[in-house]
Amino acid sequence: FCPGCQALQPPAPRPDLFRMMDCERSFRIDARQLQRRFRSLQRAVHPDRFGQRPPKEQYYSEQHSSLINKAYQTLLNPLSRGLYLLELSGVELAQETDYDADSAFLMEIMEINEKLAEAKNEDNLEEIETLITVKQEELTKEVTAAFERDDLQEAKKLLAKMKYFANLEDKLKAKKIPS
Repeated sequence: FCPGCQALQPPAPRPDLFRMMDCERSFRIDARQLQRRFRSLQRAVHPDRFGQRPPKEQYYSEQHSSLINKAYQTLLNPLSRGLYLLELSGVELAQETDYDADSAFLMEIMEINEKLAEAKNEDNLEEIETLITVKQEELTKEVTAAFERDDLQEAKKLLAKMKYFANLEDKLKAKKIPS
């Protein structure tokens, strides 16, 4: 907001999402604090509050609201938060083909994929979901540790593994939705 006229201003071109959401630039975040900040910012700039304002301010309100949603979703999710931290640190993100995953890990992913493809009932799907959840929690702990010791290359490798599990989770969700 303009300090003089209180008119809403356009968002910065590439804002720091951590600073915007009033969070420390760290992999470890306080989800409740993040949610409180999200709600507070949305209350201030939500487009519904700008219906009677000039079109330019309405447009800025939509931009801010969208950016706040993006910041919240990015920082709330461990995978996207980790990838964003790497990006801020100037670390090139691995493309799927760049990642030299160990063969044991790739076999594990293949086996889970096969179990998912062959799953016949809700119990099978719940078993796979539990497995994926446990693996993601383990990886999140490892990524947290890697960031805390400032080992960005290790964090990058672990985040690549997290991507595989996120893909499995998406496949699982798609399978659970009745067609």
